[in-house]
Amino acid sequence: MAADGPADPSVASAVAHASDRGARIVALIIALAWHLAISLPAMLSAGPGMAAPAVVAAGWLVTAAVGVGSGVRLLRGGLPPARRLAAVLLVVDAAVVAAAGERYLFTAANWVWSGLAWFFLLVLWRRPVSWLLALLGAHAAIALGAVLGFGATAAADLTRYAMYLYGTSSLPVAVFVGAAAIAALARGRARTAAAALAVQAERDAAERARRERQDRLALVSGTAEEVLSALATGDADPADPELRRRCVLAAARLRRLIAESDDVPDPLLHELRAAADLAERKGVPIELVAVGTPPELPVEVRRRLADPLTAALADARGTARLTVVAGPDEVVVSLVTPDHDGPDGTGPPIADTDGPVEHVHERNGEIRWTQTRWRRT
Repeated sequence: MAADGPADPSVASAVAHASDRGARIVALIIALAWHLAISLPAMLSAGPGMAAPAVVAAGWLVTAAVGVGSGVRLLRGGLPPARRLAAVLLVVDAAVVAAAGERYLFTAANWVWSGLAWFFLLVLWRRPVSWLLALLGAHAAIALGAVLGFGATAAADLTRYAMYLYGTSSLPVAVFVGAAAIAALARGRARTAAAALAVQAERDAAERARRERQDRLALVSGTAEEVLSALATGDADPADPELRRRCVLAAARLRRLIAESDDVPDPLLHELRAAADLAERKGVPIELVAVGTPPELPVEVRRRLADPLTAALADARGTARLTVVAGPDEVVVSLVTPDHDGPDGTGPPIADTDGPVEHVHERNGEIRWTQTRWRRT
């Protein structure tokens, strides 16, 4: 089980980590439960009959400490120091086999036979499986040295040695490899699901873009159809200033709506520049001042910020000053133009709120002031 590289914040890695955490808990429970429920009673029952019971007991305590320390590291998401702890466990292995003596060589009192492999599993978690096999090979060599050293070379004894070795090593290896396979499978399935969701998200985004294009086309077409129908039926006079204003407004709206689909760093300023450019073509000198950088805004919010200014620019004469003041939580767009109608129609400011955008219009007989404001809620 190879060690993972740097933590991956993706969903696939999160799923794999959750699966791996479950396998860690299982391995820790098996190792400590076996150490307490099987190895400890057998060691205590053998008692002074062993060659060096104090050494066997000390080895049991050291192994328990290694298991607890490794378990804490694993449950916290880290990994224990594999090489150092593996060396400690091999020393315990050799000491306990020798201290148990020939009489308890093939008994549960010689607890390293049956229980030590689970602690190998803990200290080598998420390391290559070859490391575990090498450690189990060293464990087998230590046991074989004890068998030969105690003269247990009869066929029955060698068979018992092979059976003990296979029985106590096969299950930890299966858990080790199985945990790696399950984590890899979980990661693969999560990646597949994430890829499918990404494709669906792209489809949804494309569908929204198509609907928005249709909405923009319908909006522009509706304005143009009204003007063209009036001209076609003779109900409108091309020399009429009001008709000209409507044409300019329709053209400005068309340019702004086209600008909405442009891929530019600052869409709001781009759309306002398109409206300002049309006003200049009409002969209105316009000064555009931008302070700050607008945050990323939805198309609908940008439209509500720009539409009142676009309409005011279409009706502007003389000069105009367009100001954009932006911050991370607020955007204010204002337009000042001469009030060519004079004092007629002056009155209190007209305020309107359209969703998250506020619109204020005021005139005093000398200037007209139009402002839209968006605040983050």
